[in-house]
Amino acid sequence: MERIENIAKSICAIDSAILAKAQKRLDNLTKPLGSLGRLEELAKQICGITAQETPLLNNKVIFTLAADHGVTEEGVSAYPKEVTAQMVYNFLSGGAGINVLARHAGARVVVVDMGVAVDLKADSRLVVKKINYGTKNMAKGPAMSRDEAIRSIHSGIEIFETEFKRGLDIAGTGEMGIGNTTSASALTAVFTHTPAKALTGRGAGLDERGLKNKIAVIERSISLNKPDPADPIDVLSKVGGFEIGGLTGIILAAAAKKVPLVIDGFISGAAALVAYHIEPKAKDYMIASHCSVESGHKIILDHMGLKPLLDLNLRLGEGTGGALAISLADAAVKILTQMATFKSANVSEKKK
Repeated sequence: MERIENIAKSICAIDSAILAKAQKRLDNLTKPLGSLGRLEELAKQICGITAQETPLLNNKVIFTLAADHGVTEEGVSAYPKEVTAQMVYNFLSGGAGINVLARHAGARVVVVDMGVAVDLKADSRLVVKKINYGTKNMAKGPAMSRDEAIRSIHSGIEIFETEFKRGLDIAGTGEMGIGNTTSASALTAVFTHTPAKALTGRGAGLDERGLKNKIAVIERSISLNKPDPADPIDVLSKVGGFEIGGLTGIILAAAAKKVPLVIDGFISGAAALVAYHIEPKAKDYMIASHCSVESGHKIILDHMGLKPLLDLNLRLGEGTGGALAISLADAAVKILTQMATFKSANVSEKKK
């Protein structure tokens, strides 16, 4: 826990002087003021995050963390839990949606076993940080012990720091775990004080009957475990997941290292929520990639005051929305650093 506290304490407020300098340059580029809209806001935010007037985003990474959830015993998913392991192999072979979009964005994908329910085949491309063979059924007791929750966050910090040493200019979050929208919904309900019914979606494709069961399971899990919203580790341990804990650690470590962190969808948003409640300043280092079809995601973004870049009806996860937004971040920074100013291009400015 001390390591988490130290990481949180090292997250500082973004330098307003850097933001002012970025804004001045944006205002002097050969275009009407503010005419590139969110791209200008994004470029400015990245300058503030990195504390650099002319940042470069050469090294891009998507972290895709996988883990299973014991709550699948309650029939909360349209898919069997075996799909988690099967999709990990798909990630490693390069055939998943995240692989395609990461290649498009020029990002490498780091695949991590945080708690898949089986032993995966040894593979040099797989990072193994297995906390346990899936969480326990949160409808019958805590999803994990407090120690496991802490270890999952520590693992996320370690994963990020390893990649940071290799070179890392911008990162995205992603996940895979059958049943994890149930955990994300429970976490969101607790932190935002919102009824489960108002934020629980169909996940990977539940019918109406399945959705009603899922809502009931979430309500029962919260009532039984009584997670304390004032203690983020307690909430994570009682209704969270190992991949959510790992992503929480990645988000905190990215903020501590001043690396822009692009948050994917609902599950990544739930991890961002945990990180935000551990250290609110971490929010300023987050870029919301998109707004998921899952209704709880908008509630998360509103709670933290984040404005998504895209709204494409995405609900895949894996880091796919993050990869798309990293492409936009790259474009925004190039506008800032490569576009001519009125003076350098000898173009007349707007009449005063």
